[in-house]
Amino acid sequence: MKWHINPHSGVPIYVQLVQQVKTAIAAGVLREGDRLPTVRELALELTINPNTVARAYRELERAGFIETTPGRGTYVKAAKHPPMPAEERRRRLATVVEVMVAEARALGFTDEEIMETVRAAVAGQAGNGGSA
Repeated sequence: MKWHINPHSGVPIYVQLVQQVKTAIAAGVLREGDRLPTVRELALELTINPNTVARAYRELERAGFIETTPGRGTYVKAAKHPPMPAEERRRRLATVVEVMVAEARALGFTDEEIMETVRAAVAGQAGNGGSA
């Protein structure tokens, strides 16, 4: 799984991590039994304080999404509730898109460039920057 944080978004980093894991589980990207990186591994990868990752993992464990076994690691738990309702999935997608658009505009991209890049990503051509 590719992790993304935006330290300038106004959303605490641990909350961003919690949301990403929940969304990945709901979307089926992370499944029961999948191993998450250790606190140290993820902190190093994202260049953040390990306490931030530990806080996110504690929140996820408290909410029943993951389980940590000392000496074994942190794993996605079996879902004890039905899949995320369609309306909640749509709301989360809208939030992700709004953040992405705001960041792209802040980087100076036009709406057309943003749309071209999104179309390329949906078509499986991410990284082309929309230029064909």
